[in-house]
Amino acid sequence: MTSLRKLGSSDLEVFPLALGGNVFGWTADEAQSFAVLDAYTAAGGNFIDSADVYSAWVDGNQGGESETVLGKWLASRGNRADVVVATKVSQHPEFQGLSAANIKAAADASLRRLGTDYIDLYYTHYDKPDVPVEEIIGALDELVTAGKVRHIAASNISAERLRASIEFSDREGLARYVALQPHYNLVSRDTYEGELQHLAARTGLAAVPYYALASGFLTGKYRPGTTVDSARASGAAQHLQTERGRRVLDALDGIAAAHDVPVATVALAWLAAQPTVVAPIASARTVEQLPALIGVGELTLTEAEVGRLTEASA
Repeated sequence: MTSLRKLGSSDLEVFPLALGGNVFGWTADEAQSFAVLDAYTAAGGNFIDSADVYSAWVDGNQGGESETVLGKWLASRGNRADVVVATKVSQHPEFQGLSAANIKAAADASLRRLGTDYIDLYYTHYDKPDVPVEEIIGALDELVTAGKVRHIAASNISAERLRASIEFSDREGLARYVALQPHYNLVSRDTYEGELQHLAARTGLAAVPYYALASGFLTGKYRPGTTVDSARASGAAQHLQTERGRRVLDALDGIAAAHDVPVATVALAWLAAQPTVVAPIASARTVEQLPALIGVGELTLTEAEVGRLTEASA
């Protein structure tokens, strides 16, 4: 069985692959979502990533569909205590921004949809630099004190604002971010490496990268002359046009063949080997897509293999 990893300075222990909930109620209906969640937890998975806005961008959706599906699944399986539930605030059409009042109202709405009285990990989804960090941390600390949230985290935030938030928490003895969710993968390294990664390392934050497979490009299914039926195909296919994208695919192919594993598993294993990264996030529309993702827990790349991918993606 894959061993769990400690999430930063928190008391949470998580599977090395966080299951992305963006597809629940979007490209995966309720039955498909339940099947994927069942298969993920049966394999030892326990870390599910959602957001209150998923999937408001779909015609006819309001936002909150992912949390609602997840909540129904938790209720039907009776396994709330076994699952680390992460969700996010700031982007829901009815709960925009990070004012103190909005953070608290959005958290209550998320709790209702999830059918639970606590959220394990609550992220600020997109930072709002017009709101003082003192107001944001103050509101998050109130949620922690009230027992509605166990730990807090940040996604899509500058190093400067992250540093100010942590310093304020430490100075005032308030709840402190334990994790960071950056955009990070083999074809998007400058979105995390550098100042943000150094700050995470220095302050003991766990990184939980999103777009870990570059919208599917790093699964290897996008090749010259192929057409892929996916809601995200145009975004993923653009990497084929770049020299770096082709170099990365070539290196992934070689390493995947050597280990007899899918290309996606290798791409996730490279991420998992990076400083601060605890669990990349990837989503599966179907049960068939899951083994390539959860395989990251069983695959350890050699130093030479990590180096080869790092060089190819430079």
